Amino acid sequence: MGHLDHAALGWLTPVLSYAMACTGAALGLRCTVRALAATGRSRRNWLLTAASAIGTGIWTMHFVAMLGFRVGGTDIRYDVPLTLASLLVAMVVVCAGVFAVGYGRGRVRALLLGGLTTGIGVASMHYLGMAAVRLHGDVSYDPPRVGLSVLIAVAAATAALWAALNTRSPLAVTLASLIMGAAVSSMHYTGMFAVSVRVTPSADALPGATAMQFIFPLAVGLGSYLFLTAAFVALSPTAGERDASAAARRPLGGTAG
Repeated sequence: MGHLDHAALGWLTPVLSYAMACTGAALGLRCTVRALAATGRSRRNWLLTAASAIGTGIWTMHFVAMLGFRVGGTDIRYDVPLTLASLLVAMVVVCAGVFAVGYGRGRVRALLLGGLTTGIGVASMHYLGMAAVRLHGDVSYDPPRVGLSVLIAVAAATAALWAALNTRSPLAVTLASLIMGAAVSSMHYTGMFAVSVRVTPSADALPGATAMQFIFPLAVGLGSYLFLTAAFVALSPTAGERDASAAARRPLGGTAG
C-alpha cells in the first residue's frame, strides 16, 4: 500500500482551502439573502450568482487541498476533462439547490430538497474529482467513510441553505460561512481518509496534467472570480438602500398655494 500524505505542503493547503470554502459560502449566502428580498429577473440573477459562488468555493476548496496530496512511490496526474466535469457538476447541482430554496413554496420542503440535492452534488463533485486522479496503482475506498462524507455534505448543504433563509445581518452570515467552510473541509478530508492506494511501480508516463500545470492556475482564476464578485456584491446597494434612495429622490407631496 502506498503511503498517503494529505498535507505534503504543511498547513498551507488545509488553511487556504478552508479560506476558499468560507469565502464561497459567505458570498453565496449574501447573494441568497439579496435574492430573497428581490423579485423577477433580479431574484434569478442573484440566485445564479449565489450558486456560482458556492459551487466555485467548494470546487476550489477541494482542489487547493489536493495540491497537498501525495502518494509514496508514484507521481500524480489529473484527467483534464473529468476535472472540468467535476466543476460543472458542482455548479449545476448547487444551482438546483439554491433555486429550490429561492422559488420553493413550502419552506421546509424546499430546504430539505435543496439540502439533499446540493449535498449529493457536493459529494459527487468530490468523488468525480478523485476519479480524475491518475497514478501508478489502484485506488480503493472504505465504504463507511464514504457514506459518512456524503452525510456530512448533505448536512453542511442543508445548514447553509437554512442560514440563507434565516440570517440577515453580516455577522450572522459570517458565522454561518465559517461553520459551512468547516463542514465542507470536514467532508473533503473524511472522503480523503476513505482512500487507500495499492501502488504498482512503473516507468511509464502517466496521462493528464500535473497539479501545478492545470489545477493551480484554474484554482487561482476561480479564486480571483470569488474575490471580484465579493467586491461587486459589497458595493451593490441592498433593497433597503435602493428604496431609501428612491424615497429621497421623490418630490415632497402637496402644491404651493
